[in-house]
Amino acid sequence: MATYIVTGGTGFLGRRVVQGLLDAEPDATVHVLVRAESLGKFTDLAENWHDGERVIPLLGDLTADGLGLAGPAPKADHVIHLGAVYDMTADEQTAHAANVAGTRSVIALASDLGAILHHVSSVAVAGNHQGKFFEEDFDLGQRLNSPYHRTKFAAEKLVRQSRGVRWRVYRPAIVVGDSRTGEMDKIDGPYYFFAAIAKLGALPTDLPMPLPDLGATNIVPVDYVAAAMVELVRRAGLNGRTFHLVNPEPQPFSKIYAALATAAGAPSGIGAVPGSGRALSRLSSIPGVAAVRDFLLEQLGIPATVAPHTAFSAEFISDSTRAQLRGTGLSVPSFDSYAERLWSYWRDNLDPNRDRPADSGCPFTDRVVLITGASSGIGLATAHAVARRGATVVMVARGRDDLIAAADAITAEGGVAHGYPCDITDPDAVDELVATVLAEHGHVDYLVNNAGRSIRRSVLNSTDRMHDFERTMAVNYFGAVRLILALLPSMRARRFGHIVNISSIAVQTKAPRFAAYVASKSALDNFSDIAAVENRDAGITFTSVRMPLVRTPMIAPTEIYRSLPVPDPDQAAAIVVRALTDRPDRIDTPVGTFAQAVELFMPTVKRTIMHQGFRVFGESHAAQGKSPVVVATRDTVTESAATPARGRGALVALAPVLLPLMALPGPAARIARVVPGLHW
Repeated sequence: MATYIVTGGTGFLGRRVVQGLLDAEPDATVHVLVRAESLGKFTDLAENWHDGERVIPLLGDLTADGLGLAGPAPKADHVIHLGAVYDMTADEQTAHAANVAGTRSVIALASDLGAILHHVSSVAVAGNHQGKFFEEDFDLGQRLNSPYHRTKFAAEKLVRQSRGVRWRVYRPAIVVGDSRTGEMDKIDGPYYFFAAIAKLGALPTDLPMPLPDLGATNIVPVDYVAAAMVELVRRAGLNGRTFHLVNPEPQPFSKIYAALATAAGAPSGIGAVPGSGRALSRLSSIPGVAAVRDFLLEQLGIPATVAPHTAFSAEFISDSTRAQLRGTGLSVPSFDSYAERLWSYWRDNLDPNRDRPADSGCPFTDRVVLITGASSGIGLATAHAVARRGATVVMVARGRDDLIAAADAITAEGGVAHGYPCDITDPDAVDELVATVLAEHGHVDYLVNNAGRSIRRSVLNSTDRMHDFERTMAVNYFGAVRLILALLPSMRARRFGHIVNISSIAVQTKAPRFAAYVASKSALDNFSDIAAVENRDAGITFTSVRMPLVRTPMIAPTEIYRSLPVPDPDQAAAIVVRALTDRPDRIDTPVGTFAQAVELFMPTVKRTIMHQGFRVFGESHAAQGKSPVVVATRDTVTESAATPARGRGALVALAPVLLPLMALPGPAARIARVVPGLHW
């Protein structure tokens, strides 16, 4: 009865080796080194292993002194060392701790037990060696250009120089998924290129696309490597030997790409352009070119540290290994025979965009739209608009009765709406809201931060009212940011999400007496600009709608606004719907853009105009010491009510309201179409 100790036994290759040992030896016992925090993972695996009761956890840690064992190791005939950091992006310290220090501890364990040490190395030890690299070759003066290459070389050197230990070394090539099922456990190696190939799937398959000559690689499926290892581990008389678990023939990148492109429905290419590889190499030596290359690779999701190491200048000879396996039925299948299975498994299980909603032609069909301040005004009109277009509307507001009535009205029209009362200034309430919505709806595709508070009061009359600024920020900035942060992880997991912030034209005009309001909306705009840049690669986008004055309860107390032909909530909702469908960075108004231009080129003129408006408009009743008129706004309350404006100065002050209404389709619309990033 053979007894084994296996490091890395819960890993992608290791768990297949463990199962292979159980299948090959019905009376074998396998001890698997497991960290305490990974015991749950081990238990799940053991339940799925056939004869898993013969697999025993051995608590320890590959990177700890003495493997972190609490007591003496169990007797064993063989120690199979699979544990290592295989990540090409790992830093030197991380790779050294597992690959070198860990191997040193495993050698000591094998020595103490008198067991045969089976060390899993890598063809990476060949470094930049040119030409044939035989199984008995090791240190041929090759250069090792990454932490992974250096630490795997150092680990194998420790094994080869160990005294009194019987050893065998196994060098797999680049290991990919199972050739029969396509199963893979993570994005690594060639899989970093899959997303880029998927994007090419939008091109015609017969496009005559030339390919760069990137040399050759060496890829083997995990099932071959595991089966070959089990066979070689159990065979007697092979101590002191090294085995190349590789494809016997170099595999040109053009053929690997063609097989994957065929599976992806992308152009398979017309072959590699001779000499293009050397030309690219010379080009990359020009200062700055390598940095640009690395940047472009990162944009495609390919780590710059990985790309240079997927090709091999060495040709790995495996004659001895294949001779040992002759008669077992084990051989390396051709890549094109299982590429489609690899691709299908990646697409269904590993593609970062696999949970992104498919384009149904209508942007709201089967989408979940969460709207704050949804019981009145712009929020309510937007809820009706997206519900009519097939969205499931999650309506959020403070007032329960108004909210439920609003949701019922949408349902009565045949839409789908759910009301969730919540005060977005309450952190616990927001956490509960998001947890409930995700539990009941699974995800949120769109978030519309519409709830807001506006306080109209000059800075001078606010010197003893710091709370005005705090409560305005609590709703307009902190409340919105709190929701964004709570929903961002689930949006990133699905690689899709769009957030619309209802801002204000006042952010551009910087209207006097609205310092608290404008500051809070400006803060949200800037937060969202940064968040949009950081989450661009995850398919998360943001739109800031610098909304002009809209006829909502927010402006009702200001008498002069009552006679102006300002847009109604339905017209404002149409702007929000456009923000949701087109997903621009911003939607402004001509006058807002004009105000910013005046401020940039004629700041003194801008301030003079705005000061004239400030003098013409009076303070609110509350600021004058009169009883404030408290009105409902977008899910909040506003202390407002201006005194009527008179004279020509009123027209100047009202320009930010009147000019957008006069900016009908025509020259302004044409300007917006040709200026990049300008949306009116």
